[in-house]
Amino acid sequence: MKDKNPETERESLYQDLDQMSVLELLTNINTEDRKVPQIVEQQIPKIEKLVKAIVKKMQLGGRLFYIGAGTSGRIGVLDASECPPTFGVPPDMIIGIIAGGDTAIRTAVENAEDDVNQAWKDLEKYQISSLDFIIGIAASGNTPYVLGGLKKAKENKVKTGSISCTSTGLIAREADYPIELVTGPEFLTGSTRMKAGTAQKLALNMISTSVMIKLGKVKGNKMVDMQLSNEKLVKRAIKMIMEELNIEYDLAATLLQEHKSVRAVLLANNKI
Repeated sequence: MKDKNPETERESLYQDLDQMSVLELLTNINTEDRKVPQIVEQQIPKIEKLVKAIVKKMQLGGRLFYIGAGTSGRIGVLDASECPPTFGVPPDMIIGIIAGGDTAIRTAVENAEDDVNQAWKDLEKYQISSLDFIIGIAASGNTPYVLGGLKKAKENKVKTGSISCTSTGLIAREADYPIELVTGPEFLTGSTRMKAGTAQKLALNMISTSVMIKLGKVKGNKMVDMQLSNEKLVKRAIKMIMEELNIEYDLAATLLQEHKSVRAVLLANNKI
């Protein structure tokens, strides 16, 4: 049996934080943060397998779900909520679920993460099926909400991945595609919103972006399906059209207004 005390709960490598200068605090936090990308890099082969499995499901019409509690849940909700405006996908294609519901995004909900049955109840509201894919996110690797959800997913033949920040977590044993980003003790002991949260965010950025690219939501290096929800994005879209069609600003703007999206303009001009 593995030690159930996760690395994320171990004492900080730094003592007397309250006696440090602001410069010392910032420098030491940055020293710890610099470790994170290398830790993520070590897991790329496993992340690759996870991405390929997700793409396979989504090509068949499946959806991607993130489940988590606290900081981990919020990071999942954030990544999911950014996919529709970035890639033009419907909001029910990648769904972030946090223990305690949407209230917990801003305010901690007491004991929400301790209910081992609630995650599956939350997933059932979306008519979860074997076409879908679930990623459980928990820095400690042991959050009951996430662990229970992954166990029920296995019972119902739903493929799963996990992202934890310890080598002692139970969720990695339940997931089909476990990712363990062992970030070690936090600068502020136990504060997994720091290195662990950063590692989870980096991994989810890699996963969702790679999945969307493989699903055809990007042309070259451009977000051709992005939602044109503000002036900055409209200008970005016009610039894309100018570069792709080698035309002037006014014509590109007219074409965008007519076709409503970069992809539609490029399709109409046989560029996709």
